[in-house]
Amino acid sequence: MSDSEWRMQGGTLSHKNAMKEFGFSEEQIIEGMKSGKLQYRQNYSHGNPYYRVLRSEVEKFAKEIHGADGLKEQKHQHQLKEINKQINSMKRKLKKLEKEKAKLIESPCNLT
Repeated sequence: MSDSEWRMQGGTLSHKNAMKEFGFSEEQIIEGMKSGKLQYRQNYSHGNPYYRVLRSEVEKFAKEIHGADGLKEQKHQHQLKEINKQINSMKRKLKKLEKEKAKLIESPCNLT
């Protein structure tokens, strides 16, 4: 595999994100790396090691493990989870803005 896929935005993901996104256990990811099905590079964040893996290889590996329908289902579940996370974030922001609005309405504006 050329270096271009490693440098391409969205071409790699951490092994932890691969676990979340594709429904793998850490043991399955490690086994895939040991068997040569997943290329990886070790990186460090704040002194803590983690592995970067190629998204395309993880998708192939997921098809092999879960089947094509299982991969589609896992992607669907992951997208649903991300959308729910964004909705909840927006709800929290809206609540905060509503409180600020109420404070401004209640407090008199003294311009003099």
